[in-house]
Amino acid sequence: MYLAYDYPLLAAFWTMLWFFLWILWFFLLFKIVFDVFRDDSLGGWGKTGWLAFVILVPFLGVLVYLIARGKDMGRRDAEQARAQKQMFDSYVRETPAGDRTSSADELVRLSELRSRGDITQEEFHRAKELVLTDSGPTGRASPSATTDPR
Repeated sequence: MYLAYDYPLLAAFWTMLWFFLWILWFFLLFKIVFDVFRDDSLGGWGKTGWLAFVILVPFLGVLVYLIARGKDMGRRDAEQARAQKQMFDSYVRETPAGDRTSSADELVRLSELRSRGDITQEEFHRAKELVLTDSGPTGRASPSATTDPR
């Protein structure tokens, strides 16, 4: 019978260290495989060669790849992060909710129109109700939109 107290503490530390290194190795291997696929400067044969080298002779392949192309891995990571940020920013700018003004901005604009005399008090109250209820009349523009001098 093999019990827990037969396994010394130093052996448990060594086991954890080897387990950590094993996981680190797989992380590095997958990072290199993804980097090979992400690199646009490599052609099909170059990608096939690097992948075959990394898969068939893993330790040597990873070390050679890190020495030969490791410097540009960080640059490609930064370029990908920058491209993803630009795509996200353009998506946020293009969504309809991003173009919509807030109720407070609409009320300020209505108040300016009323103070200049462009709309009457009654038109101001109707437009204010529409802004506060967040529903506009269907089929016709609001009075503030038709009399806006901009």
